[in-house]
Amino acid sequence: MRFWKAWIVTTKDFSVFRKNKYIFYSIIAMPLMFGLVFPVAMLMSLPADTPTEVVTLILNMLNMYFAIIASILPTVIASYSFVGEKVEKSLEPLFATPTTDGELLFGKSLAAFLPCMLATYIGAAVYVTIVNSWSYLNMGVLLLPNLTFAMIIGLVAPLACILSVEGNVIVSSRVSDVRAAQQIGSLIVLPIILVLVLGSTLEFIPTDQLALILAGAMAIAVVVLFFLAKATFRREEILTKWK
Repeated sequence: MRFWKAWIVTTKDFSVFRKNKYIFYSIIAMPLMFGLVFPVAMLMSLPADTPTEVVTLILNMLNMYFAIIASILPTVIASYSFVGEKVEKSLEPLFATPTTDGELLFGKSLAAFLPCMLATYIGAAVYVTIVNSWSYLNMGVLLLPNLTFAMIIGLVAPLACILSVEGNVIVSSRVSDVRAAQQIGSLIVLPIILVLVLGSTLEFIPTDQLALILAGAMAIAVVVLFFLAKATFRREEILTKWK
């Protein structure tokens, strides 16, 4: 695979996304809302003398929601990847470029992954700042980042995002309407969200071990889904069906 060819596809998509205010605001709103509103609401409801262990347990459950955010955001941007080319009337020029199917899929996936993870990390930074400000003023300690937070943000969230991106890119290459792509893409990520939510409630498994288990399972799914996308991608079929 020629990564520079895939990067050309990525940068082209970036230019399209920058012009679409709906995509931009949708990606930014959710991480900032969770990073700002949720921790403030949670911390304001806790007494100042709440034991550190209790606060840490609550935070470990909340941390998982950044992986959920990372899996939801691609439904806005990745579902637009191929069907958006039809809207922009640039589908045929795109498929005429000297890129392989793998390079095209990788470039499209990267264009969705990078802004979604950047927005997730911005929300996480706001979240850490608020939590640490509260914990330092009330407990004299900085509670974040801890090992669980680092594993969720560094492993689980990116893998959940990649998995969602790949699923939505496949959907975008199979349907010819943006709204349908987003609706089906939302259904695609439901199993990912369900697994993450259930995982955050399993108190009998240490959260750092749970993060490793989730990351390993998702890594396998990412590889399988990429080869599935590559095997089912048909340029000629898309061009003939979408005219």
